[in-house]
Amino acid sequence: MSRHPAQNPAMDLLIETLDLEQLEARLFRGKSPQVGWQRVFGGQVIGQALVAATRTVEEGRFVHSLHAYFVRPGDPAVPIIYDVENIRDGGSFATRRVTAIQHGKPIYFMTASFQDDEDGFEHQAPMPDVPMPETLLGEADLKERFLTQAPPHIRAYWERPRPIELRPIALDHYFSAEKLEPSQNIWVRTTGPVPAERHLQAAVLAYLSDMTLLDTSLFAHGTSVLDRRLQVASLDHAMWFHRPPVLDDWLLYSQDSPSAFGGRGMTRGAIFSRSGTLLASVAQEGLIRKKATD
Repeated sequence: MSRHPAQNPAMDLLIETLDLEQLEARLFRGKSPQVGWQRVFGGQVIGQALVAATRTVEEGRFVHSLHAYFVRPGDPAVPIIYDVENIRDGGSFATRRVTAIQHGKPIYFMTASFQDDEDGFEHQAPMPDVPMPETLLGEADLKERFLTQAPPHIRAYWERPRPIELRPIALDHYFSAEKLEPSQNIWVRTTGPVPAERHLQAAVLAYLSDMTLLDTSLFAHGTSVLDRRLQVASLDHAMWFHRPPVLDDWLLYSQDSPSAFGGRGMTRGAIFSRSGTLLASVAQEGLIRKKATD
């Protein structure tokens, strides 16, 4: 039984955004939603690039990993061209390389590997013992309780309609300058139904995997990505899909940051189903630089 809201225009827009226009056999065009952002959200580019790669792979092979670099900010005002290179089609694996292009220059590179389903050894790390999402404040409660006194840019972030709902286990770092352990657990779910098509479910999971990671690397420094004195941006992103994703319920995104140095923060993530099944692992390094001041 589905446990997410029945319908949400923001979720419908995400599905539309991931449905690329095919220009040639391995050339695709994607658009960005006009939601007032100054640059394209990294998760959108990850998801669109994965869709482009998937559409060039034979039926029955599914993504098991992707590795990517963000090299330029994306411009939401113009389309993104995705050029897919067929690196290899083997007996059970296929490899694709995708270049995302805007204004004649690459903004993103991704290599993705696809595999036939097969049987094999099985084990996984356990899910952290955390409160269930129903026991936490929902977004409506968060807005009512915390946003009335929040700065305008924080209100704008939380009040914008979004395809993914977040329920953090703790909210301390948004409202305090206290230095905290660089780890967090967040329940996430889509705000509307996602078609039961495995490739699309993987693309939506890739989209949401870029959310909140940079923030975790800032916990130890008493600040957050909403601090306007910081310059923050994803630099690279890697993801491993362990089991077929099912997005009809809450997922737990468990994250920790083992290192920050040289203006960069590194974060690892594990995405679990409510029942404790490990669906995917994520690693990302991002720019967390203090802006120059006069």
